[in-house]
Amino acid sequence: MSTQTKSAAKSTGGKKAGSADASAKGGKGKKGTYLSIGTSLFSAFTAVKKVRTARSEEDNLQLIDAVLRAAAVTTGIVLLVRELRRLSDEDVLAD
Repeated sequence: MSTQTKSAAKSTGGKKAGSADASAKGGKGKKGTYLSIGTSLFSAFTAVKKVRTARSEEDNLQLIDAVLRAAAVTTGIVLLVRELRRLSDEDVLAD
């Protein structure tokens, strides 16, 4: 282990940067989560457009790619909505 790696491990308490600690300290917050949902919804419209294009061209490989992208975007949106609900629950408990 290099000296830079050792000092980085000491400063983070031995944990990797970007671990679950960031979400425990507050993460993005409500505004950031809403922004992420908005950009994900925009990506969802793009994915649907790709599905339609692939269907009209009868290109199975592009259709598979488009469906997988749509599934990934949908999963991302669901995760962001869950994060937003958790943030709302924490706000109620803080009052």
